[in-house]
Amino acid sequence: MPENEIITISGEIDAVKFRNDENGYCIIMLKTADGLKCVVGNLGIVEQGEEIECQGYYMVHSQYGLQFKSTGCRRRMPTTVEAIQKYLSGDAIKGIGARKAKAIVDRFGEHTFDVIKDEPERLAEVEGISRSLAEDVAEQYKKIYAVSGLSVLFTQYGIPVSSAVKAFRRWGEDSEQLIKTNPYILCGEGLGVSFRMADLIGDQLGIPHDSEMRIKAGICEVLRKQAAEEKNTCMPVEWLAAESCQALGISRQLYDKVLTEQLTEEELFRFDKPQGHFIMLRDYFKAENYISRRLLAMKSCSYDNKIDFSEVIDEAERTYGIKYDERQREAINLSLSYGFLVITGGPGTGKTTTLNAIIRLLKDQGMNVMIAAPTGRAAKRISELTGCDAKTLHRLLEVKHSDDDRMLFVHDEKNMLECEALIIDEMSMVDTLLFESVLRGISLTCKLVLVGDSDQLPSVSAGNVLHDIIESGVMSVVKLEKIFRQAQMSKIVTTAHAMVNGEPIYLDSDKDSDFFFVPQKGIPEAQQFVINACAERLPKYYDCSAIDDIQVISPARQGEAGIERLNELLQEALNPPSDDKSEIRAHGTAFRVGDKVMQTKNDYDIEWKKVSGGSRDEQGSGVGIFNGDIGRIIGCEELTKQLTIDFDGRIAVYTSQMLENLELAYAITVHKSQGSEYNIVVLVVIGLTDRLCYRNMLYTAVTRAKKMLLVVGSKECFVKMLTRRKAPERNTCLLEMLKEMDNNGGEEDEETAVF
Repeated sequence: MPENEIITISGEIDAVKFRNDENGYCIIMLKTADGLKCVVGNLGIVEQGEEIECQGYYMVHSQYGLQFKSTGCRRRMPTTVEAIQKYLSGDAIKGIGARKAKAIVDRFGEHTFDVIKDEPERLAEVEGISRSLAEDVAEQYKKIYAVSGLSVLFTQYGIPVSSAVKAFRRWGEDSEQLIKTNPYILCGEGLGVSFRMADLIGDQLGIPHDSEMRIKAGICEVLRKQAAEEKNTCMPVEWLAAESCQALGISRQLYDKVLTEQLTEEELFRFDKPQGHFIMLRDYFKAENYISRRLLAMKSCSYDNKIDFSEVIDEAERTYGIKYDERQREAINLSLSYGFLVITGGPGTGKTTTLNAIIRLLKDQGMNVMIAAPTGRAAKRISELTGCDAKTLHRLLEVKHSDDDRMLFVHDEKNMLECEALIIDEMSMVDTLLFESVLRGISLTCKLVLVGDSDQLPSVSAGNVLHDIIESGVMSVVKLEKIFRQAQMSKIVTTAHAMVNGEPIYLDSDKDSDFFFVPQKGIPEAQQFVINACAERLPKYYDCSAIDDIQVISPARQGEAGIERLNELLQEALNPPSDDKSEIRAHGTAFRVGDKVMQTKNDYDIEWKKVSGGSRDEQGSGVGIFNGDIGRIIGCEELTKQLTIDFDGRIAVYTSQMLENLELAYAITVHKSQGSEYNIVVLVVIGLTDRLCYRNMLYTAVTRAKKMLLVVGSKECFVKMLTRRKAPERNTCLLEMLKEMDNNGGEEDEETAVF
């Protein structure tokens, strides 16, 4: 049979060698009329004994020989007595086993599945099967049958099998009928189904384009896209109308009618700002409304307790031999006397010194103090700086499983953290929904200290929480501005402050500086310089590891100077292919043993086991690898397309489907670098679009360097980033909600208060 020729084969599954229930990838032995065949591909949740028909082609695997690669699969339950017995003897239905399976088939023969489905109580006629077991078997069969039907339905439309499993978890046995009635329920439910895909299904099912179910889903899709891509939690009414009408191909009159219904039914919310009327998805309205009310409640609870802790601070200075400046003393005093405080400031302004004093004095008062940060690297860094255990916010709140992939935590208003004071570092990275979860997980009397640099980039998810809290002028904020003597010796620090203050930047550096700018004529020259610097010059001069101590950063993802291209070049230079290194390819990237990789999306279900050397906030095992976590590939299984990755002491196994959220990390974007520090940073600034040229981006990149910063690229591009002050403003309502509620004395109507 010629390789890659599309054909169809069918038969009975003799054995399931491997199966991933999340993505449906399987390796099976199929008993066909022409003998036993090895079949691989996304077959769904198949079981031994099932009969299937596969479309695909034969290929020769370098290690495992001839295989049939399935590109599509149709399944049916076993029909012969022998196949039914084999199916029931396997792992498909728990509690039966080989002996009971034989007894059931001996009793009911080819009608076994009809009995299980329609008359499950009759199973109790078989010796060894109780009434409760019979009912349990029936329930298991119904789930298998329903998921199988969904898998077939989803496969027809090119939707991953994992989405069928999630849909069944959400809607149960009615899933298929619900989806056929309204395919748009698949959108925005954490099922991995886009509006475009739901629209294709709707077309095939004959659902008209002016259907209200389609328009409602489409309007929400526009808002979700804004939240995901532009990080806006709300959008102006008129903009949303124009965008939705164009995207959906509908009239303004029909749009207005449907939007009014959505507002009435509280699927969407309207909030009025001085700039005009804004529309919000329910989750973001609920979150920003709750954050506003909760912060103002903390303010009202604590601002009557104006105790002066000056003598306590004086004693701390004598005890620890430290002299705090006026702003540091103010921050320490407010953190001890008030329930809420923001501490902001650039590098070298003494945030860590201030934070250490706050932690010590809070503990001296007998308080249970917890420290957290948005990312694992940020948590590890603050733990090292303070000498105290620090956790990521996700691990502090303890992520729990959610059938629709929503961010849910063990600790919420019904199960609050046993915490009397919580300190969150790198607060600029915390988005709206995560901060809402934090506030729900702590008591109203818990002190909350937020530490962050408001001049850095905002969160990678929707919202602008730290900025909005500071700019509202409603809550207590202390800005540390004095650069201390030791920090003044670093050109990285002085350059960063000069950027923020709009002062001149001098790019000429002497050999003893920690900041170097190396201009390049063009992108090819910049690429070659970066490769040589990372592979040879820097490791040799600084006696460091090219992979562990050096981090290449670029504002751009795409383009010849973006991280995707730089990663290809750096991988070739630092970890080239060889016969003794296994590798697999996924979404156009080669992943091989030794590669430096990054998780690009929060995944709350990835299991990991800890080995020595990991961060102190983790136990022996757990779940969850999060956006921005960096690791090294230590194992690769080519046949099953599985990788074993070491994330700073947490060992996780990645299946083929999980690889879509993994990328090489020799070079990373500025956004992904936020919250981390690296001994040596190589920053590439050349060939950037206007969208990426602004001061916050450059400032954030520069402040990632701990010991040495090497900027490679175009002077014109560097200057352009300096002169453009900020990125486009994000649309949020938190700032105005805080002001409005504060002006009203924290009062609100009962309808809003239900949140």
